[in-house]
Amino acid sequence: MLKSYTMKKYKPVSLRDIKTYPLLGRKSKVEIASAAALYKSGNSFGDFIKGLPDILAVKDFRAVVQAVIAARKNNRPVILGMGAHPIKVGLSPIIINLMDRGIITAIATNGACIVHDFELSFTGRTSEDVAEELCKGTFGMAKETGEYINKAINSGVKKGYGIGKSLGKMIQNSRFKHRDMSIFGTAYKLGLPATVHVAIGTDIIHMHPQADGKSIGEGSHRDFRLFTSVVSELEGGVYINLGSAVIMPEVFLKALTVARNLGNRVENLITVNMDFIQHYRPHQNVLKRPTHKKGCSYALTGHHEIMFPLLAAAVLEEI
Repeated sequence: MLKSYTMKKYKPVSLRDIKTYPLLGRKSKVEIASAAALYKSGNSFGDFIKGLPDILAVKDFRAVVQAVIAARKNNRPVILGMGAHPIKVGLSPIIINLMDRGIITAIATNGACIVHDFELSFTGRTSEDVAEELCKGTFGMAKETGEYINKAINSGVKKGYGIGKSLGKMIQNSRFKHRDMSIFGTAYKLGLPATVHVAIGTDIIHMHPQADGKSIGEGSHRDFRLFTSVVSELEGGVYINLGSAVIMPEVFLKALTVARNLGNRVENLITVNMDFIQHYRPHQNVLKRPTHKKGCSYALTGHHEIMFPLLAAAVLEEI
């Protein structure tokens, strides 16, 4: 049995003998000089950026802007790894402009990106109602999407191309009404690396009769090796992961491993993760692990359709 226990009676402590110090002698993390400046009608975009409060995420945002500018001034790569959502929310023109301006030097994507990139260039529209089409058994069954993309991959792989170059060449050499909206077509035109990293069964084109697993696998593996070659030169450069929670963070980690294993010095790099939720894999595989001993990493949280145009505009404004 438990022994009987007499409850102690407590009294409130006295605060009379508390020790204090002068406020002016204390180190503070926030001061007026860091506060936001009021926006005035007629101000430029540069004025708006300069007027943001110089604290927390704004400091990170400005650091990323300067990192991108410094990388390109020093002729170092700025690689954009991405999922398909940035294309679906209308960022293709901004990405293409950054490629044209020599700011983005390489593109790496998951498999879904080529679907939306093709459909935009072919019809000017993309992104179906998945729930509605799934009920009818027609989700992902657009005829032209399956035929054109798979035929481009099958043909390109036979010529020794990866998936990115195969699609880019097909679109760039086509008469598609909106081919100028294609990220992959632009990459092919400019001679920039554009790689596609596929998980078999994740993309709608894998459901079509033209899909050839051997070509898809071989083409994607070629793209992995090409991507690794680009990552091998990332010393002093910037890698931005835009809206990919699983595929591209995993691919980037493996490419970086191979690059370092082969003796390439890739230590002093800047990594950035841009997403509206900071997921585990980007946090570890893009931000923390690659810069464990050297380099810097930044997480910019927010919707792609707002944050990436802001970043692009800030970079162009500084340049």
